[in-house]
Amino acid sequence: MSTAADSNQVSAATWWRQAAVYQIYPRSFSDSNGDGLGDIKGITAKVPYLKSLGIDAVWLSPFYPSALADGGYDVDDYRNVDPKLGTLEDFDEMASALHAAGIKLIADIVPNHSSDRHEWFREALASPKGSAARDRYIFRDGKGPNGEFPPSDWDSVFGGPAWERITEPDGTPGQWYMHIFAKEQPDLNWANREVRDDFLKTLRFWSDRGVDGFRVDVAHALTKDLTEPMLSKVELTLEGAGFDGFEDGSHPFWDRDEVHEIYAEWREVFNEYDPPRTAVAEAWVHASRRARYASSEGLGQAFNFDLLQADFDASQFRRIIAENLTLAEESGASSTWVLSNHDVVRHATRYGLPNGLGRHCLQWFREGGTAKDVNTELGLRRARAASLLMLALPGSAYLYQGEELGLQEVVDLPAASRQDPWFVRSNGTDVGRDGCRVPLPWTSEGSSFGFGAGASHLPQPEWFSAYAAATQEEQTGSTLALYRKALRLRRNLHTEEQLKWVDGAGAAVLHFVRPNGWHSVTNFGTEPVGLPAGTVILSSSALVEGKLPADTTAWII
Repeated sequence: MSTAADSNQVSAATWWRQAAVYQIYPRSFSDSNGDGLGDIKGITAKVPYLKSLGIDAVWLSPFYPSALADGGYDVDDYRNVDPKLGTLEDFDEMASALHAAGIKLIADIVPNHSSDRHEWFREALASPKGSAARDRYIFRDGKGPNGEFPPSDWDSVFGGPAWERITEPDGTPGQWYMHIFAKEQPDLNWANREVRDDFLKTLRFWSDRGVDGFRVDVAHALTKDLTEPMLSKVELTLEGAGFDGFEDGSHPFWDRDEVHEIYAEWREVFNEYDPPRTAVAEAWVHASRRARYASSEGLGQAFNFDLLQADFDASQFRRIIAENLTLAEESGASSTWVLSNHDVVRHATRYGLPNGLGRHCLQWFREGGTAKDVNTELGLRRARAASLLMLALPGSAYLYQGEELGLQEVVDLPAASRQDPWFVRSNGTDVGRDGCRVPLPWTSEGSSFGFGAGASHLPQPEWFSAYAAATQEEQTGSTLALYRKALRLRRNLHTEEQLKWVDGAGAAVLHFVRPNGWHSVTNFGTEPVGLPAGTVILSSSALVEGKLPADTTAWII
């Protein structure tokens, strides 16, 4: 018979299944020393704010030493803190403060590639062809009479070739190394036992310091098959490549079956701890292949990014929710829900643009769209409705810093301020992701709206003042107030990981009920609709004569 102690143990081991997780992009969260960069002490100072928000965990984007060739995802040292952000002691203080507030800590880990400043890569450049140092990375001879052409014609995600030629120690042109992303991010060779063992050491290092789980960057890319002859990029495209990968696992570097051997070893490390450490995979793979990343023998959870690619549309939302709940049931994991993160346009802006753009609205801005094209009032109204719907779903909800303020994307950053490699490597034709990474406004005044004592590393627009946390503290019905109440209610209402669809209100209405009688109703249409019997405990916009207006979600019990 199950006892209270058994129940508590299950809860401790499975806290992540329905957690509300708040993503912090450290350099843009809070600056404690006025140097323009957010830092670890800045996060510690905001723990009372995080506790008042009502989240269960913080996901900390990379905080490691880095040249910031890709926003910190180019890691110099996996077991240290960037000195510009603080020290290991600062990290320990932050972890302790979060835990004292009842908040778990998830650390971002970047296993596909290191920085080109990592000691291993510097050693590889100084070592000869065929050396053990080079075998930690993916080095190949070039094609052509003198090796002057790259080993394949593959492109990197950020544009340009996926291979970079080095100069050998004797000064002659040498081998090429693979980099799926920026040239400052050489891919590690996960067929190398030393690489695998070193990452197990890293997982233990942070787990021993109190990290409760890990978000695994590009989890689907670690293992490669570079058997000659390599497919051309045209052949890969024709076969259906890209982030979806090949459904049979045969793509040379996306979503290969062998990657799960790595995560089985990681799971053994996670299970050394009590409670076990958890992990969530960033795996842009075909939906049919996501379950293996989320299995209990692997990482435990995998992101589904489907909602952040959807329009504000009832049929799309229903299909995505139903499909992902089925996939979660098949894997034994819980689903994950995401509307915004550090890689996509904020959903308050996406929903203010014409339907049909989904997560590709960066393309809209690339082709001449401007901030004037965004209906910010409509976007925020829909964002509030979508967020309230998401928070009612079974599974874990991942929130991105600033969405609780209803922040819009900063579309019109000056070119000289942009930092994203997508912008740099495209010579400015791709606006990149800096617009969602602009530092947060904490107060309505000051040189950086309370972010720090001086200017911020990305410039904040004047209109940020209206979105400041301090401003919203004083506003009844603010987006911050909505999130706080929703998260408080959610914690008390979440029970079994199930829902039942309720039909009858029309195709533009999405209505479901959780097993404890908690109803969520969203009106995606243009006219007010009636609500089921019960007490409305929260709505994203005010009701109109007792009816649910357009672009609004209500919770009823």
